[in-house]
Amino acid sequence: MSGTELAEHPCDGAHNVENNASFIPLSDPDITVAELSAVETLLCSSEISSGRITEAFEQAFAVYLGRKHAVAVSSGTIGLLLALKALGIGAGHEVIASPYAFRETAHAISLAGARVVFADVDYWSGTLVPAKVEESITACTRAIVAGNPNGHPAPWAELRTVAQRHRLLLLEDSTEAIGSSYKGELVGRFGDLAVFDFAEPVALSCGEGAMVVTDDIDIALGLRRHRAHRLDERFSVVVASTAPYQAGISDLTAALGLAQLKRLNEILERRRLIEQLYNAHIQSFEGIKPPYVGPDVTDVNWMLYLVQLGTRFTRSGRDAIIDDLRAAQIQSAAYSQPLHLQRHYFDLGYRRGDFLVTEKVADRALALPFHTHLTNKQIAFIVETMKDASINVGAGAAIY
Repeated sequence: MSGTELAEHPCDGAHNVENNASFIPLSDPDITVAELSAVETLLCSSEISSGRITEAFEQAFAVYLGRKHAVAVSSGTIGLLLALKALGIGAGHEVIASPYAFRETAHAISLAGARVVFADVDYWSGTLVPAKVEESITACTRAIVAGNPNGHPAPWAELRTVAQRHRLLLLEDSTEAIGSSYKGELVGRFGDLAVFDFAEPVALSCGEGAMVVTDDIDIALGLRRHRAHRLDERFSVVVASTAPYQAGISDLTAALGLAQLKRLNEILERRRLIEQLYNAHIQSFEGIKPPYVGPDVTDVNWMLYLVQLGTRFTRSGRDAIIDDLRAAQIQSAAYSQPLHLQRHYFDLGYRRGDFLVTEKVADRALALPFHTHLTNKQIAFIVETMKDASINVGAGAAIY
């Protein structure tokens, strides 16, 4: 397949930073006439704040996942925060989460007033290890927040067993994983609730916004009460008892999201073609393997093309490769700054060395550009530049 076949949409090639045609961004939304038309139509209407289009987006998203309820919110972090509030989780409670992630959804646990208890991850998949989760459970534990990092599903069957054994809520962070599936089921169907995010670099991108899905009507009602109050609810004694966060999305965002959702299978297929091109070029890079896929995983739709550098690399060596790529006009990024090493969690007593697998993986994880506007020639250039950069830092060929 040629790069030309992937560059047929009206916005292809139009997003280069500062009109620099040689710049290769980390992320670039797949926007077509369908999205442009949906937003234009709404702009010509009498209502662009949260309204009927937001409700239509919620209904369509719930149908897509096969869940009973979907509640649109302003971000993944806010979505989890409102969920914790709706579940009554706060001061004096503990919530187990992963310290390894691109997005920082786990911050919502602290914002809700609960204590974050981290558990280490699997070296290959980056997902929470059920046995390590179980070791972290105390009498104060109320929930497990497990993620699908970079699109790779967590071991949901084992996590559900742990949650049921200890009578805990299982909350699913799917902010990076729309379209992925585990044992034939789409992610977003495994937790008591699940949170999706629509900011870049995810496949369904609205600029900002998120969705919380659940089958529990009480959780859905609680989410809506904490999110915002409608004008017709001003005199409701029940609704007015909750002070809302005003954390909804506009119909503009929803119109873009609804158009993207209708095209989601097409977008994911185009991204899988980009993955295949990467895999083909990576084969010529001694020691580098395509991203790992676990045995119970049916499909992975990656958020970014993530390369795991070998143990000969240090964190500074990985950062030097990022600098070399930047000099070549290629945007790349360290996938994760482990949460337990960030200042807020330092204040909670966490230190380097507490989660050795997370630190080892995070120090060597390199996220490369991944979007549907990439051409075969650009991908070849990215891989070759990374290969040269790995030699420049004195570590030789990168390996797992």
